[in-house]
Amino acid sequence: MGGFFGAASHEDCVFDLFFGIDYHSHLGTRRAGMAVYDKEHGFDKAIHNIENAPFRTKFESESVNMHGTLGIGCISDYEAQPIFIRSHHGSYAITTVGKINNISEILQNVIDPKTHFFEMQNGEINPTELVAAIIDQKENFIDGIKYAQEIVEGSLSMLILTPKGIYAARDKMGRTPIVLGQKEDGFCASFESFAYLNLGYHDYKELGPGEIVVFDADGVKVLAAPGDKMKICTFLWVYYGYPSSSYEGISVEKMRYNCGRLLARRDDAQPDIVAGIPDSGTAHAIGYANESGIPFSRPFIKYTPTWPRSFMPTYQSKRNLIAKMKLIPVHDLIDGQKLLLIDDSIVRGTQTRETTEFLYESGAKEVHIRPACPPILFGCKYLNFSRSTSEMELIARQVIDELEGEKASEETVRSYADPDSEKYEKMVQKICERLHFTSLRYHRLDDMIESVGIDPDKLCTYCWNGVE
Repeated sequence: MGGFFGAASHEDCVFDLFFGIDYHSHLGTRRAGMAVYDKEHGFDKAIHNIENAPFRTKFESESVNMHGTLGIGCISDYEAQPIFIRSHHGSYAITTVGKINNISEILQNVIDPKTHFFEMQNGEINPTELVAAIIDQKENFIDGIKYAQEIVEGSLSMLILTPKGIYAARDKMGRTPIVLGQKEDGFCASFESFAYLNLGYHDYKELGPGEIVVFDADGVKVLAAPGDKMKICTFLWVYYGYPSSSYEGISVEKMRYNCGRLLARRDDAQPDIVAGIPDSGTAHAIGYANESGIPFSRPFIKYTPTWPRSFMPTYQSKRNLIAKMKLIPVHDLIDGQKLLLIDDSIVRGTQTRETTEFLYESGAKEVHIRPACPPILFGCKYLNFSRSTSEMELIARQVIDELEGEKASEETVRSYADPDSEKYEKMVQKICERLHFTSLRYHRLDDMIESVGIDPDKLCTYCWNGVE
């Protein structure tokens, strides 16, 4: 995944840019960058590896030494960006969030075969560099951005920094958000709506699907009106979004609370306490507890002082152990208790199984698991979610193949998505047995959509039901 932030100010914007980017640290773990423009000194840029240190630490020097009235930056799980480009459009910097599934076709059919790209360590080209090359096929930025949105299969949102202003363009289907903020001294653009609140901005507008704007310190100009169709990712509310964010006017925290309430209404478990796997499971668990009347408790405490999300030592043999070392158990709340735990999702199931086994070893009588979303049946093909994985690694797909006695077709897999079907019940029971839970009940897709509270046609639910 990834997130970005841009700022335009009459005065120096680097303070706002620095903290605005930092507020996206929950969305990326590997690379981060800042690019600024100043009329006197021109462009400046910095990119750092943030795998073993938080953004604020790595960019402390730049927060003091970089200066500009226009700036963009990002935190990413993948490619290094923003990148600088010089073309017939002049000099500019660009950062993107999304996923390009048809890179080979674009290289073959759109880009001049004599064009060269810098190769990344994994042997692939930088997708943001490819987007810049697509934009440069047209005579102006507006046509170039529209062209990129049109031909990219997957998703594409972007910020472009030029000497005259910052272009912001949301994905054509609105799969990821862009929201604009305003204060007396200027404007900003952000992936997360909360990122600018403590910087003195107030909400200005949320871009619609495919909408393109350009802004500077004096104002915002709409260059392309939003489209009619939207498919924003529902998983943003369930897991990736920060609790204080909102998308399409719907609060992440409120949506998670609603999920927990609706989970409780369909449940018949009788645990002693309800708990959420921190942090994303906490609001779900509070909603469940308040609806059911079963006490909320915290048998796990998240240790954060020296464990930022991005920290992961390179001990592959201990990767699963290290991934859960931030969660410190409270034995007095575990021993002899019947626990009901709510997590945002079950992907591979490895960490959830290990957590459950540890709870039993710590004296828990029962461990009931309630994921806050349906079984994940399909790998996401629209966004670069770091938690998404190949479909063969999804525990739900493994169980379906086992039940079918062969690799199941996509049509067969879709038949397991119906929560009222016998196939669904068999799949859930098999997952429960494999992961050693006392019981397992997933959030239903219809209830999860109700938890969001917007038109279902505007939500992408592909990873749960395979419907595009």
